[in-house]
Amino acid sequence: MAGQLVLVASWIAEDVPVDRVIPAGALERIRALRDFVVEDAKSARQFLGACGHPGPMREIAMAELNEHTPESAIAPLLGAAREGRDLGLLSEAGMPAVADPGARLVALAHGEGIAVVPLVGPSSILLALAASGLEGQRFRFVGYLPQEPRERSERIATIERRSTMEDETQAFIETPYRNEAMLSDLLKTCQPATRLAIAADVTGKNEWIRMKTIADWRKSVPEIGKRPAIFLLHAGSARRR
Repeated sequence: MAGQLVLVASWIAEDVPVDRVIPAGALERIRALRDFVVEDAKSARQFLGACGHPGPMREIAMAELNEHTPESAIAPLLGAAREGRDLGLLSEAGMPAVADPGARLVALAHGEGIAVVPLVGPSSILLALAASGLEGQRFRFVGYLPQEPRERSERIATIERRSTMEDETQAFIETPYRNEAMLSDLLKTCQPATRLAIAADVTGKNEWIRMKTIADWRKSVPEIGKRPAIFLLHAGSARRR
């Protein structure tokens, strides 16, 4: 009988005790796992240590799956589950398989009839959405926007129009060192009445979540710095006009 593929949500911010963001039941399940597929082995060992995992780290089977892993190398990673042992899938931050290369392993598990079990834990996307005050019934996560400034501005204009037409909140992320460039392009491109929420260091000691119109953000531009951040935009609804 096959084991399960257990989706283990990691902490988002490492400056808080792990039991503040991972429920006791999930911690108990994590501590029982001995086989893992992880995005980064070093950060995975740090997280498992913080979880109070009882096993010596050198005895825990740990294979890496990241954006550089070729497709041909993914199927063998399910070996432990095929042999009847539960296998943990651990992202570097937050929920695995959401904006995360682990989604490829989950799809293969379903294809082989291996049960996929998500453990409760933090998802920065949903936490930021809930705290934004924006439309939470219709929303779209669009991942990373283009790096090149002109293409990024064009994409911002496109998702702002989509938000208007579909009455949807649009959520997206950026590599921390490009946060300031992202915010600058948002303030230049979006309409004054469009609402923008910024959520930085979600779940951490320095968590910072604010929502204002573009017009109000322009009056007082924040310094986000190189902090993990999520941006959420809502431009109103053409249906209500």
